[in-house]
Amino acid sequence: MPEFANPFAGNSLDRKITHDELVRTIRYSMAAEFEAIQLYMQIADATDNPLAKEVLTDIADEERVHAGELYRLLIELEPKEKGFYEEGIQEVEKEIKKLKSKK
Repeated sequence: MPEFANPFAGNSLDRKITHDELVRTIRYSMAAEFEAIQLYMQIADATDNPLAKEVLTDIADEERVHAGELYRLLIELEPKEKGFYEEGIQEVEKEIKKLKSKK
């Protein structure tokens, strides 16, 4: 799987990571979970084998759970993060309302 920003690749740290480093690794881990979901779903969509499709979709769903766990951990470690996500949600809600009002 391609790496895209692992600050600890090949590192053997002789110390515990800082709070800020921990927060960054949680964000990175969330991105890795989303990348894994994409990979498993691409494979599932590319096959007609029902067993493979079922197993890969199940694994992708487990990765979604992991992403949720990491998100919850992230907002516990860095509460201001939640505000950014909520702001994004509200921006989309406004767009949804605009589109629905045009129908």
